[in-house]
Amino acid sequence: MNKGFKLQSPKPTRPKSNWAKRAPKNKNLESITESTSTSQVSSFSLLSLCLTRKRKMAPKPKPASSPSQQPPPSLEDLFTTLNRHINASAFDNAVKLSDQILAIAPSDEDAIRCKLVALIRDDRIDDALSAIRSSKTPLDDFPFLKAYCLYRQNKLDEALEALEGQERSDDTMLLESQILYRLGKMDDSLDIYQKLQKSKIDSLEINTVASLVMAGRSSEVQGVLDSLRIKATSSFELAYNTACSLIEREKYTDAEQLLLSGRRVGQEVLMEDNFPDDEIEIELSPIAVQLAYVQQLLGRKQDAMEAYTDIIKRDMADESSIAVAVNNLISLKGSKDASDSLRKLDRLKEKEAQNFELARGLDLKLLAKQKEALYSNRILLLLHANKLDQARELVSRLPNMFPDSAVPVLLQAALLVRENKAGRAEEILAQFAGKFPDRSKVAYLARAQVAAAAGHPHIAADSLAKILDIQHMPATVATLVSLKERAGDIDGAAAVLDSAIKWWSNAMTEDNKLNIIIQEAASFKLRHGKEEDAARLYEDLVKSQGSIEALVGLVTTVARVDVNKAELYEKKLKALPGLKGIDVDSLERTSGVKQVDAPRGVTETNEEGKNKTKAKKKRKRKPRYPKGFDPEKPGPPPDPERWLPKRERSTYRPKRKDKRAAQVRGSQGAVVRDKHDASASSSNSNPKSNQATASKGATEQTKTSSKSRKKSRN
Repeated sequence: MNKGFKLQSPKPTRPKSNWAKRAPKNKNLESITESTSTSQVSSFSLLSLCLTRKRKMAPKPKPASSPSQQPPPSLEDLFTTLNRHINASAFDNAVKLSDQILAIAPSDEDAIRCKLVALIRDDRIDDALSAIRSSKTPLDDFPFLKAYCLYRQNKLDEALEALEGQERSDDTMLLESQILYRLGKMDDSLDIYQKLQKSKIDSLEINTVASLVMAGRSSEVQGVLDSLRIKATSSFELAYNTACSLIEREKYTDAEQLLLSGRRVGQEVLMEDNFPDDEIEIELSPIAVQLAYVQQLLGRKQDAMEAYTDIIKRDMADESSIAVAVNNLISLKGSKDASDSLRKLDRLKEKEAQNFELARGLDLKLLAKQKEALYSNRILLLLHANKLDQARELVSRLPNMFPDSAVPVLLQAALLVRENKAGRAEEILAQFAGKFPDRSKVAYLARAQVAAAAGHPHIAADSLAKILDIQHMPATVATLVSLKERAGDIDGAAAVLDSAIKWWSNAMTEDNKLNIIIQEAASFKLRHGKEEDAARLYEDLVKSQGSIEALVGLVTTVARVDVNKAELYEKKLKALPGLKGIDVDSLERTSGVKQVDAPRGVTETNEEGKNKTKAKKKRKRKPRYPKGFDPEKPGPPPDPERWLPKRERSTYRPKRKDKRAAQVRGSQGAVVRDKHDASASSSNSNPKSNQATASKGATEQTKTSSKSRKKSRN
């Protein structure tokens, strides 16, 4: 299946899904400020420092004007209560108390900052953005806070714009790298992480390894860990990400062992932190999903399916882990039971949405490639389930959702092919390839496949010919030659072979395919009556390779053109062992192959069998004819239908029914009694005769049935 494919407090979390595998974990920014070396907005250690400073500077409350009324609480008491709410994670109360402080001191920066942090930690991102925009006292870190809120809302481009012009501090660079990671710009994100290596930021190596894996540079992971002097099992997140790099390098057994070690480390660390068992299982669910994927890669598909099913049924995992498990399970099942797979995907959709749409929380956590894989699998299942209307609606939304991908146009072409509109599918693929040359390769390959299946070899060959970087590959050459042969373009097929020979002749590669191409070209030209060209190719092959097969091909090819030259090449063939004393001329004059004498035991067995066969034969008897029949004068031939029943013979004519029997006689209005009624009345009048008749009929019926049984036995 395609790679296909957190923000949380107080523990840092990671974007962690990939299709066919989980993406490496990436420490996210929601809890970046827990590091003691940073001063992020969501850091309550920073808030505590601000509150302490505020208590020193707070003015003393004025004495009460009336002894009957209690004086309002002082700012120092309010900040003390606010600090207590923050330490207890009572963010809603912290927001209310911040509003009370701002009612007394509207321009208090610490109160504004406390309110914003509490709103962010309470996941009220919209309220935090509204507070930033409506504040009359702008803070220096407002752009940073705004960028972070936009990042949480998955408005990544706007978040990146908000950071422009800001001071390049560690916090700003860390947020920028995370935004670039979510945008899929792994190389840019990795550059920032490498610049931050000198800063003492906690768990930075986790994000660095994640970016290396997602950038396709898994081979560099071990070198980075060695340079930082960090073991892969120092944390379960780092073990997870390092295992992802091993999967990319196809070291599946090592990845499985590292994932098991990481799960063991995670259980020990989380138990020491007094996490409940349910939360430990949820926190380690990405490792469980990744272990199932490794089992899938190792060929243990049944174990993988059971693991995916168990994770989905227990529902003890985060949203992204459930999404990966569902996606990988349906990819393993394929088109089998598409309705059940669609039901499993339905649990990932927004409940209030009429059409399929990922839940908002899941949509914010997944990368673009991961969401694309989910929507693509959904469409493929709809096509297998013959739900074309739903597939058509979802396909129409994909281009706007993933404008930088070629997958939407491929799915649109698949839908058109399913609707028997192959010509239209070829047209839209050609338009896409012309509009986006950088993504044209996959479009041309799909167009060639559709055209070949639809019986359009000209279009298929033309599509393949436009992919220049694969023209010399043996598979491409063979496909092009076959398509042009089907189209009747023999000269075009020969030109493809000649071009491939020229390319491989100039190629400086270790795995050179020149000999294979020359041999196939010679065979093709010999098959199409170009003996001289084929002989020249075989001659080049003999000079370069010197193989017996090439020499045999040269002799058989040249023999059709020049026998004397073929005899010269034939002398270069090595004589077969045991054929030196055989005179070929005398062998040709023989009448044929002589019968080989069989062993003595076999001969005796054959003779016994023949004797038994002879003993079984009976002498022929003269035919016996009927009395008075003369075979020399047989007379007219017998009727061939004499054995058929009369009603089945061709000469049979059924008797006509008497039409007069149905006519009613008598005066008008008279009641005519049927024969059946008459017979019934007569039978009622004479019961004795009825009994006799009945017994007689029963006797006759018994006789008839006994006869029929006798016939059936015969």
